[in-house]
Amino acid sequence: MTGFKYIRFFHEIRKDNVDIVGGKGANLGEMTNFGLDVPPGFCVTSKGYDAFIEYAGLDEKVRFLMQDLDVDDVDMLTAASNDIRRNIEQGEIDPALEEEIILAYKEFSRSIDLRDPQVAVRSSATAEDLPDASFAGQQDTYLHIAGEEELVQHVRKCWASLWTPRAIYYREKQKYDHFAVSLAVVVQKMVNSEKSGVMFTANPINNSRDEMMINASYGLGEAVVSGTVTPDEYVIKKSDKSILEKVIADKKKIVVQNDSGIGTHEADVEDILGAGAVKEECLTKEELNTLIDAGLKIESLYGSVQDIEWGMDRDTKGLYILQSRPITTLGDAPSASDNSKEEGMNQAPEKLNPLVRGLAASPGIGRGKVKKIKDVSEINLVKEGDILVTAMTNPDMVPAMRTAAAVVTDEGGRTCHAAIVSRELGIPCVVGSNNATSVLEEGQFITVDATRGVVYEGDVLKDKEKKSDEGAESTGAGLGISAEELRKIVAPTTATKIYMNLGEPALIEKYKNLPFDGIGLMRTEFIFTNKIGAHPMYLAKTDQGDILIDQLAEGIAEVAGAIYPRQVVVRMSDFRTNEFRGLKGGDEVEPHEENPMIGWRGVSRYISPEYEKGFRLECKAMRKVREDFGLDNVVAMLPFVRTPEELVTVKEIMAEEGLKQSKNFKIWIMAEVPSVVFQAEEFAKLVDGFSIGSNDLTQLTMGADRDSGILNRMGYFDERNEAVKRAIKILVDAANKEGITCSICGQGPSQYPEFAEFLVECGITSMSVNPDTVDYTRRLVAGVEQKMILRKLREQK
Repeated sequence: MTGFKYIRFFHEIRKDNVDIVGGKGANLGEMTNFGLDVPPGFCVTSKGYDAFIEYAGLDEKVRFLMQDLDVDDVDMLTAASNDIRRNIEQGEIDPALEEEIILAYKEFSRSIDLRDPQVAVRSSATAEDLPDASFAGQQDTYLHIAGEEELVQHVRKCWASLWTPRAIYYREKQKYDHFAVSLAVVVQKMVNSEKSGVMFTANPINNSRDEMMINASYGLGEAVVSGTVTPDEYVIKKSDKSILEKVIADKKKIVVQNDSGIGTHEADVEDILGAGAVKEECLTKEELNTLIDAGLKIESLYGSVQDIEWGMDRDTKGLYILQSRPITTLGDAPSASDNSKEEGMNQAPEKLNPLVRGLAASPGIGRGKVKKIKDVSEINLVKEGDILVTAMTNPDMVPAMRTAAAVVTDEGGRTCHAAIVSRELGIPCVVGSNNATSVLEEGQFITVDATRGVVYEGDVLKDKEKKSDEGAESTGAGLGISAEELRKIVAPTTATKIYMNLGEPALIEKYKNLPFDGIGLMRTEFIFTNKIGAHPMYLAKTDQGDILIDQLAEGIAEVAGAIYPRQVVVRMSDFRTNEFRGLKGGDEVEPHEENPMIGWRGVSRYISPEYEKGFRLECKAMRKVREDFGLDNVVAMLPFVRTPEELVTVKEIMAEEGLKQSKNFKIWIMAEVPSVVFQAEEFAKLVDGFSIGSNDLTQLTMGADRDSGILNRMGYFDERNEAVKRAIKILVDAANKEGITCSICGQGPSQYPEFAEFLVECGITSMSVNPDTVDYTRRLVAGVEQKMILRKLREQK
């Protein structure tokens, strides 16, 4: 293993070799020489990258493409990146360099007594993982690579990843010289992880260096690092290795090797390990102790707190350390000698006392006094900053929700009313807690961590909230741009349009810079409740219809104008009888129904003599937006359609009010009733688009109340059910056959990656998701589309 010009094996590497093998390579070499259990391997040094660039004659080409590049111009940045990476991936490798890579791979194979062993091919930038500069995650990693040809190909791919848009942008804004940063490539034995995760040798929540945190789940660590799975979590007291806190999660997903042998995919834990594994603690006591000892040893060797990726090998059952780097985001540790009495100084780490756990429905942290509400008659008791605690919210409680610092409910799943409204209002929400109304005491001060679904006693998690806020700002900190602008710049392009759901018009200013293609679902109910306040028929009968027309038009225009010319799909009112009664005058005109959810709602209401005048007022408001305000980017969507005949009738009413379907005025329908599925082709001929309401469609297909916490926990309300998927496939096929849009609005695509993949493969044209998942869903869909393209290319090859 000597005589190589461009190769360094791990045992030849020390921590001060960052300029040669990058931060990742230097850490792996250092740990190897410390005697830690690191999967063996070697590095193709940064000199190899430089030699490749020189031999292929790419230096001048890259400099030319980077000349006068404005990284704030998305199109220019993307085009330059694509050109550079294409040149690198097609460039000719120096034969001497290629021979060294192959010889090193052979030598490595002999050393572990395997023929063509699988390896992880990992990028390691020459300034990566330093305490003052972290390029982590900006370059690429490839797993389960085997054979000489595949290895050389993926080394080249790693070199090209030095020039992704994100990497270029980061270096430019941090004022790094693009041509002073090189890239080494780590080639490391692939660990067939049975269990894996991340370990912090300090607690990143409260910055305590006396504690450590371990996250663990099944399969490859990609699931934990990417956030695909909620892992088991342990908080350990380092002095005596005692467990301070343990949270065993429902680990539904696992990342495993592809059947083809190259790459990975997500699978259901239940399918791989059985149903019991989902809720079981994945680590044994012995495995946890082994991890704790390893973390303490690594921290001691480096002399600083560490962020460590680890894996338990399926074959040997041994622990491997895959990566370790300094924690660069930890705040200053409290000093025992600091006698300052200033707030936040010289205080022991806060003690967290969990009171209630539930489903994290709308992320964020809220704190305040408990205000328990039984029904709408008590909503005035909720004051600014209170925590609204109730069995389940309803539309009449929205004013109180707007006032509250957070919402906690006993019942419901992630698609229930409380969840949907909270996400649209941007307030933290935990649902399905089972016992919040009985455990939490009136007036008690609590902190709601709605990112993890935990309610704590007292005023806690301030460090976590501060770090979260600073993290959002630091995405563009020192770069002169906001976090929203940065996400927009680096957002991937997708063929499937990513729309956003919106209820409260005023929130468009907060979200308008997110990377969405338009509003796929604008609910008008918020305008009725908060601006109009009166029943449409009451206004019609009292000759006050102009109030509805003006207020509804202004609310729609506020959104349509803010994102013009992007499209806004406005769903006409979809109140049910019990909800309409809450508006002024509603008691006089609304009947009592035993089951309003499947009662007089949607189009059946619009064409009824009892409500037609009210619907005509809605149409007049829509026409005012389009004609008086000139906002022709507004599309009308009709909810809860049951028959083609009622659809024809309602379109005639709309035409009479100046809303005639045409190339310039589109009409969509919500596809959420099974009858629309059975007559999908007939409906597709009558409209310009379907928007699949996956919540109601799942509810009606499965006969499962979406607000039932019991049925949610038992798994009945799940868009991934085969019956629901078949219904969706029928709708998508009918829409594609007729050449109309087919979208979906609901939590499924952003909550379940495999469901998003199913939708893209079906040929859905767009997805509309809540603001907090726009960026995540776009990246998820981009990955799915790339996977599909790659699969087709391989099939053709």
